[in-house]
Amino acid sequence: MNYLLPQYLVDHCPQDERHFACAPGAFIKAWKRGVEIAGPEWFGDGTHDGLQGVASKWDLRPNLVLLNDALGVLSSGQRMFLAAMVSFYNAREGAAMLRRCGFEGLSDLSGLDLKRRQVIADLVLHYNGW
Repeated sequence: MNYLLPQYLVDHCPQDERHFACAPGAFIKAWKRGVEIAGPEWFGDGTHDGLQGVASKWDLRPNLVLLNDALGVLSSGQRMFLAAMVSFYNAREGAAMLRRCGFEGLSDLSGLDLKRRQVIADLVLHYNGW
């Protein structure tokens, strides 16, 4: 997976250095996939058009107030996925949301379908701080 690295880096850098050089681009791609799955209404300006015009992850910050208000009425899978995504943006807020969802550990992610698991896995793999 080459996320627009110059060829000299691809040819001369160790694999882990290439990975971390590519991580920001790979993270935003995974984040956008997660936003598309969860629904853009929970992120950024809350519109599908806003999702299309994203320049950085800051444009797709989760709407914490809206999410916290809706957490009780969402399905268990929606709650778990959204709370896991929030934890990348804000660890403390995400942890509180995960506790409200009954999350006790990584094995609880087994309730997510494959495409949601893949998003979370890619976010973990490419996370480089918010």
